[in-house]
Amino acid sequence: MTSPAVRTYHHGDLRRALIDEGVQLARTGGPSAVTLREVTRAVGVSPNAAYRHFADRDALVHAVAHEAQLALADAILTRVAATPGDLPPRDASIERLRRVGFAYIAFARAERGWFETAFFTHDAQVSEGIVTLDDQIVAPFRLLMDTLDGMVDAGALAADRRPFAEWACWSAVHGFADIAVHGPVRWQPAEVVDALAAAVVDSAITGVIGAPAPAPSTS
Repeated sequence: MTSPAVRTYHHGDLRRALIDEGVQLARTGGPSAVTLREVTRAVGVSPNAAYRHFADRDALVHAVAHEAQLALADAILTRVAATPGDLPPRDASIERLRRVGFAYIAFARAERGWFETAFFTHDAQVSEGIVTLDDQIVAPFRLLMDTLDGMVDAGALAADRRPFAEWACWSAVHGFADIAVHGPVRWQPAEVVDALAAAVVDSAITGVIGAPAPAPSTS
């Protein structure tokens, strides 16, 4: 008898099916929930079948982390795309950076499992940096860099302040997102967390551009 929770795998892309199951496990349980035994059980194949596609559990988590990063990037793109179209170019470029930060924090709070998985490093000896995967800059970090480049083009960020500005922004926003998910901030009412997030994001923007940011859009 097959458990109702198990979906028997018949044909198609087994690697994709295993990754998809890993993504669902990560969403509810973070990276520690992603195991070869669990994904193969859910798909309905033997654990040995997974080794034709993944050398070990780390390789599977690696693939799932990539999917979590793409989910985060999609959340950022959605929020940035809603930037009001009637803002002056300079203000619009700053508003896009603000939305990158807010989307990042909102994703961490709403999708804790995926957030934990997106930047999970399971081996201190791996050669990859936290913002690279397979020698490529991960999608959320690339979006941040592109947004900062857009600010230079719009005259909102001086070219001589652009180098490494992504690290100042990411450190502030990722740090706050982490304590909002794992630290004492998580016990605060949602409106308090929202206000703190806004303060952190705007402080990061001010620090990067070297001047107070324009008032945020109400949209």
